[in-house]
Formats: sequence, C-alpha cells, structure tokens
Amino acid sequence: MSSREIVLWLDERWYQALSRQLEVEKLEDKLNTYLDELISLLSTPVHDTVMEEIRKEQQRQKQELEASQKYSAFRVTEKGFTEYFQVEQAVGILDSASYVRRWLRQTEQCPFQDILPGREKISAEEYDRMAARCVDGDKKISSVYDVDLDARVFSQVRPVHGWVSYRLKDVSTASWHAFRTGSYDRDRRQARFTQKLEGKEIVSAGRLGAANFSFVDEIMAVGGRLNFYLENSFDVDRVFGTRTAKRDDWLNVYANYDMSSRQVCDELELVLIRASGKDMSLSYPLNTVEKAALLRRMEDYCQQQTGQSLEDYSTQLMAADMTPPTGPAM
Repeated sequence: MSSREIVLWLDERWYQALSRQLEVEKLEDKLNTYLDELISLLSTPVHDTVMEEIRKEQQRQKQELEASQKYSAFRVTEKGFTEYFQVEQAVGILDSASYVRRWLRQTEQCPFQDILPGREKISAEEYDRMAARCVDGDKKISSVYDVDLDARVFSQVRPVHGWVSYRLKDVSTASWHAFRTGSYDRDRRQARFTQKLEGKEIVSAGRLGAANFSFVDEIMAVGGRLNFYLENSFDVDRVFGTRTAKRDDWLNVYANYDMSSRQVCDELELVLIRASGKDMSLSYPLNTVEKAALLRRMEDYCQQQTGQSLEDYSTQLMAADMTPPTGPAM
C-alpha cells in the first residue's frame, strides 16, 4: 500500500507549550485526529472511492500473504504418547533430520517437541487433513512428518508418492554427513543427505507408500467393487504382524475400489494361507495418505490393463450390470 509522509516543522517551544496544554493527549495524536476530521469533510463519492480502493488493496495484500505462507506438520510419538504439531514455515527434511540428530545426541534428554521452532498443537484430524493435502501436492503444505521415537522410525509424506520411512539412526547419520561437508551451500548438503539415505527406505505399519503398492493379475469386479491383487514386494510380516516367513505360510493381499462412491475402500483384505491348509481372513486399515497413494497406483494400473480411467471403467461395468437382458424371460 502506497503512503505519503507529511512532515511538519514546529519550533520546539511551541511544541512544548502545546504538549503542556494537552496534558494527557499527545500532540501527534491530536494532529492525526484533525487529519481524520479533514478526510471526513471530503465529498461522499470521493471518500467512498478512496475507501474502496484501500479496502481492495488491503484484501489483495492479505491474500498474497496467505498464498505465500507455508506450513509443516509433525506427529511425534515419545514414551507411548502421541502429539500433533503445526509449524508456520517450510521445514525441509534436512532440517527435520537435524532435529532428530540433536534429540538423539542430547545429554539431558528433553521432549522432542521442545526442539520444534514455533510449534502449535493441532488435532489428529487436522494433521490427517494436512497429510492428505501434502500427498495431493498442495503447495501450502510444504512437508508432513511422523517421528516415532519409540519405534525409532522417521517418516515423511511426499507428494504423489505418499509415505517414505527410514530408521531414525540412518536419518541422523545422513544429517551428520550432510553438515560435515564443509560447505554452507544448502543444495550440496541436501544432495549429500539424499545420497546417504538412498536405498535405506524401510516399511512399517501405517506408513505404506506408492512403492509398496504394485499389482499383478487382472482387475476383478466383485459386488460393486474393483478388486486389485497386491504383489507382496515388501516385508508383510513387519507391516501386518503376521509370521509367514517362520511358518512357511502365505499371505494374499487385496485392495478394493468402490465403483459407486469412486473411492478406495478403507481396508486391505488379507487372506492368510497356512501351511497346514487352514485359511484365516484379516484386514489392514488404511490411513488418508495410504489411500491417496493407493488410488494413484490403481489409476495407473487400470489404464495399463483396460486403457480406461478408474471412473470410466467403473461407469462401463455398472452400466452393464444395469442393462436388462434382451432375450425372453424363462
């Protein structure tokens, strides 16, 4: 907003005399009041035009400020207790890793939340909303983290990809390498950090990402749903709490897409096939980030298998189910 400074020159003796006369009120405030009175004497059209221009300019500046504001979110689990925080700034993974390293190396252990600058507590629901917006690519949500100090797991939500997790120790070590390069160039430090973490991704319950969702076989339509068979390309025992590796069992994992609501279903279907021949049905609840990442992989696989989007393929199948038979009724 453009402004103009008005300078008044007044002999110091007049200033002191007027100030004594006003006693409580400052001379500057008195002059501002007089200026407001002069503005009020303007004709109504002129006054309203200027006021509207000022209002629009203030509104535009407010919108620009809000658009430029970045937010980060943290879920912190420490000593069996989980809390959620928002930070009104873009906190990159290199910064978050340095917080982890500082917490691990402290001599007198303080809560991890005390390391977060400008933190503000939020609800679990708000954290989930921010995580969903981040995976969808919302530019205002720069980063979302899950720091599980009890399980020693550090996770980040990446746009499109979803969750990516690492061991806390690996993140701390990568941070040490990044800051010991002797360079103050942030890009070089970031590159070094990324290099040291390469290939060290882990998988854990509640933090499945796009890399964990790969499908095989055809898409089946069952009971108003599209059924996708997941390839067991990750440690299913670690994620689902099963013991297939030790017992020579097998786990079939299925993801479902509701054709009517156009949404990924809330759970993965698990069928545990025991070596003894007895099967067991289990389930795995999906969180908002996992569902968003899974939806994108479903979309890609549907295009690959059918040449159609999920929506178009669902519409086609549902229309076929509603088409009455053309032959004579028996």
